[in-house]
Amino acid sequence: MSKLTKNQKAAKAKYDSTKAYSLSEACGLLKEITYTKFDSSVEISVNLGVDPRKANQMIRGVVTLPNGTGKTVRVLVLCTPDKVDEALAAGADYAGLDEYCEKIKEGWTDVDVIICTPSVMAKVGVLGKILGPRGLMPNPKTGTVTMDVASAVKDVKAGKIDFKVDKTGIVHTAIGKVSFTPEQIYQNAAEVLNAIAKLKPQALKGTYMQGASICTTMSPGIKIDLKAFLNSAE
Repeated sequence: MSKLTKNQKAAKAKYDSTKAYSLSEACGLLKEITYTKFDSSVEISVNLGVDPRKANQMIRGVVTLPNGTGKTVRVLVLCTPDKVDEALAAGADYAGLDEYCEKIKEGWTDVDVIICTPSVMAKVGVLGKILGPRGLMPNPKTGTVTMDVASAVKDVKAGKIDFKVDKTGIVHTAIGKVSFTPEQIYQNAAEVLNAIAKLKPQALKGTYMQGASICTTMSPGIKIDLKAFLNSAE
């Protein structure tokens, strides 16, 4: 077993790994146990009592974080020529169609979000094997297939994210940076938790949201008292 570093020992001394903290306490504590020299990402994980193999229990949604993600989001808009200027004016980093489709076929995926118009989905669809595994495939359910590319670009740049339960029943997503204030982290985390809570399948039996934790890139996870949070949100 590897020995704990000085910073790991210091972090461990500041919190109880067996205790579930209120969301506000966890967000404040998170900053105290993070010792990275870079601006670590803040991530939240929520264990759900669903079976993702069943279509009616596949949890997926979108949410706009009140304080953004804290990172620069690179956006590519795949569209016809008449939409290129609109996309670029709204803040897209790249816009076009055939040249970018060819670049993607050659392995280029140096973007964070891809938005497209419905009219080009036939060309985008053939890129599914490349984009799908990277979470880049545009989807009408997440607002990334739309004629209003300007609004879509602005929403993504402002902090709109999509989340999806994985095959083990966990939703895991980044919600900001450790440089955020505890209140900013709290607001973003609360927005995600409330969004997930609203997606509870009607036919589900048993506990839907079974547990949650929050951490930074290299910090231990802090358990969140979900029951207390959900009761206060009612």
